[in-house]
Amino acid sequence: MLGKTAGGLFWMFRYIERSENIARLVDAGLRMALTRPSNGRDEWSSVIDTAAVREDYLERHTDFSMKTAIDFLLRDRANPSSVLSSITTARSNARLVRTALTREVWEATNECWITLSDVLAKPIPEREIPDVLSTIRSQNAQVRGALHGTMLRNEIFNFCRLGTFLERADNTARILDVKYYVLLPSAGQVGSSLDNVQWETILRSVSGQRSYRATHGPDVTTRDIVHFMVFDTQMPRSLIFCYNKLADNLAYLKLDDGIRLPCHDLIDEQRKWLDSFNVTEVFDKGLHEFLDEYKQRSNSLGLQIEQDYRFYQ
Repeated sequence: MLGKTAGGLFWMFRYIERSENIARLVDAGLRMALTRPSNGRDEWSSVIDTAAVREDYLERHTDFSMKTAIDFLLRDRANPSSVLSSITTARSNARLVRTALTREVWEATNECWITLSDVLAKPIPEREIPDVLSTIRSQNAQVRGALHGTMLRNEIFNFCRLGTFLERADNTARILDVKYYVLLPSAGQVGSSLDNVQWETILRSVSGQRSYRATHGPDVTTRDIVHFMVFDTQMPRSLIFCYNKLADNLAYLKLDDGIRLPCHDLIDEQRKWLDSFNVTEVFDKGLHEFLDEYKQRSNSLGLQIEQDYRFYQ
């Protein structure tokens, strides 16, 4: 496969996943802002930080109000990571690799773009935000469903999944970080009713509320949620689940090509790093520091994959 085609598939699915993840981040910010007695500006500033778009935001805005932040994250084309920008970029990549996709995947991607372009064409009234976020999630799910239901499990599929899980891992780390590091400024609030409500919100944002209760019971504790979102191998948005899938898809590529590349060594090294921790050791290191290192490692892996498979040649 040409490197440019591999890169188009990889980035197509990174941006599809990003559009859903931004919607999930907005949902988390919206729910957590409602639990705070303040006006919520600190929370939305934190969400902008978590999305890694503060610099772009401050070029256009100075106020971190809910309306301004949500509009920037969902529909501002000046924000390259907004939902509207992400799905537009994903569709552009899909057009470039059209012959590598089944008709169903292309049609689902095109329909996703058309629907979200219409939904996000105008500023969203506050009462309609939950429905818009639900639409974003459901449209993305249709693209994933078409991929899983119609694509051969070959190198095309593997590059699509690499993009998906690399983006998803980064997002889970960011959602955890915005809760623990930013939204809970006082150590005295740990274990409080406010703390528990916010952790429930985090579970909702990754569609993990029922799954958490199935594995950990009705009690919501910080340690159990961190274990669930970092180390649970059955939770499809946990950090370890994403890394295991990345390792699987890279292994399939290595098997098909018969070549071991630096990215294969790097994913093995990073899985060993993650396996060297348990929940206690994560908190001893500092959850924010752990997540920050995880994000840096994931970014390095993405860059190595791009280099090894010559995406831009």
